[in-house]
Formats: sequence, structure tokens, C-alpha cells
Amino acid sequence: MPVPLRPGDRVALLTSGGDAPGMNAGLRAAAKVGTALGLEVLGVEDGYRGLMEGRLRALDMRALDEACRRGGTLLGSARSKEFPTPQGQARAREAIAAARLAGLLVFGGNGSLAGAHALAGTPGADGNELRVGGVPASIDNDIGCTTLAIGVDTAMNTIVEACDRIADTALSHQRTFIIEVMGRDCGYLAMAAGIAAAADAVLFREGKQSDDEIVDQVMRAIEAAYARQGGRRHVLVIKSEGVRLDSQRLKHMVDERIRARGMEVDTRVTVLGHVVRGGAPSAFDRLLAARLAAAAMRALRDGHTQFMVGWAGPGQARSVCAYDHHVTLWPLGEVLAETERMHSGDSAAVQARVRAMKEVESVLYL
Repeated sequence: MPVPLRPGDRVALLTSGGDAPGMNAGLRAAAKVGTALGLEVLGVEDGYRGLMEGRLRALDMRALDEACRRGGTLLGSARSKEFPTPQGQARAREAIAAARLAGLLVFGGNGSLAGAHALAGTPGADGNELRVGGVPASIDNDIGCTTLAIGVDTAMNTIVEACDRIADTALSHQRTFIIEVMGRDCGYLAMAAGIAAAADAVLFREGKQSDDEIVDQVMRAIEAAYARQGGRRHVLVIKSEGVRLDSQRLKHMVDERIRARGMEVDTRVTVLGHVVRGGAPSAFDRLLAARLAAAAMRALRDGHTQFMVGWAGPGQARSVCAYDHHVTLWPLGEVLAETERMHSGDSAAVQARVRAMKEVESVLYL
């Protein structure tokens, strides 16, 4: 049975991995809810590296109020090669004991949640096991057991705005633009933004196409655009960075096909890169982060451990938790296993996305 935390127990908040718009809103909600529950809430600086070094500090509520309007993370984040090692995790456990922590709440993606899972069995200051919870934050939306992660909505809006701006110059100069967006192991951003931005073609890793098949798809989009009534001659192709064919190489191969067919088409490549990750969080991301973090803090207070909060969506069989009618609690081990299936393409959720995009592909050419 879960052993609840007691008033005055210490809980630390940690952000790790790539930053995501909305992390600060989540930190603010967790700090305020934890304080209201009578807990002492601290912040860990610079992720697991800061945890190993014992860099914990009191949280300034006024600073969190201001930071929730901004992207990034007030606590900072850092990659650590040492933490995944037995020596690194031993250092983290020593720091946890020295800081007298009873709970730890981690905001981040797959690697961050794996780090939280690795701390299973760590003794807490109250004599019980350290309560460890996770909050999904990744603009790629590549975390299992949650319909959405913090930062996805903002990133998608950033992509759509950039595509709208690029479309203006594409239309003016009758050009084809290949727009590369983030998404190393998951093409969700490219898929969703492609539809929202009225792209002519969407390329994503899960499509498992050969280089020639990718070029064929782009050429079909270009030829369809030129054949449209009224002579529309601008094309937007959204490509996820996870597609193994490099964007410049793709441009070169498309240009060779264009020349061979005697077409007058000018192509350009735009890599949005880390622009997609930054910026003020959307209203939805602020609300999502606040609701997930609030539920996670309440679950920690009630003694739950080794869990991640997820945003419930269609097709999920798990019942919502007692803290929010749209939030579910998942064992971290199950989350990591489903995330691995997502990255390999074996997840039912990923397969459904791919089927939907294949059905949409022919519609994009019209």
C-alpha cells in the first residue's frame, strides 16, 4: 500500500533532456500544489547532473509566476554521461539522502523518465522508498501512454506559423520548399503540422520509404501542383528530421528529376531546427502542464511512486486518476516499454498514425 508523505516532507522538482515550452508552467503548478499540501518543494538545477552534485535550492514563487509565460526551463537542463552509470546513480542516491528528500518529480522525455525509473528503491528521508513521479515533456510527442506531452502544441503552432510565412514567398516565386522539422524518432510533428499547414507532401521516418520512394512522393506533389487548374506552382513539403534521407540530398535528387523532365521548378530547403523548441508556450500547453503536474504532485503526496502521469485520449483503456478527469497514472516500466515500441514502429498508436497519413496522402495532391 502507498505510504503518504507527511507535512514538511521534502519533494524536489527536476527538468531533464530537451527543454519543452510549458515546463515552467508545470514547475509552477507542482510547486504551488506541493506547498499547499504542506510539503517543502525544492528545485534541482541542471537536471541529473545537478542532482548528482547536490545542487538543490528553494523555489521562488514569484520567479515561477513570471517564468510560466516563457519557454525553456527555469531550473535548467543538462545531458549527463555519468548519471546512467552505476557510479553516477550512486552519487545521485547520496545527494538524495543528503538533501533529505522524500519525493522526486521529473519533467522530461524518454531518457529523463528512464533516469527516474533507475532510482527505484532509493531510500527516502522518511524511512520509506523515495516516491518518484514523471511528467511527460517532449515536443516530439514520442512518449508512450500519453496522448500529448508538454510542448507539442506550441511546437506545432510554431511550425504552422513558419510554413505560412514560407508559403508567401513560395507563392510569390513559384518555388518548392522542403521544410525540415524536429522529430528524431517520431514523425508526429511533421504529420500533424503537415495537415494543419496545408502541405502538399509529408515525409516521416515511420513511413519506411526508400530514397527513391521519397523522391517519387515529392515529384508527385510537384507535378500535381503544376497540373492544377489555375496553374498553382508552389509546393510545401514537410519533412521530419528522422527521415534518413538528408534534406540537401533530397533536394539534389529532386532537382535531377526536375531537370530530366524539362520542368521549370526552383527548390529550396529550410531547416527550422531549434526554432521549433523555443518560444512562449501556448495556452493549451500551459494548461496541460499545470494539470499534469498538479495531478503528479497529489499522487506523490498520497505515496504513489514509479509512475508517470499521462493525458488521456481516445483508445486508452486505462481509467483516469482521482486527481483529474483527463489524467491517467502509468507505471514507469510500462511507459518505457511502450515508448520503445513507438520508436520501433510496433506501437498501435504509431501504426494508426501511419495508416491515417497514407490515406491523407492522395488528398493532399488535390
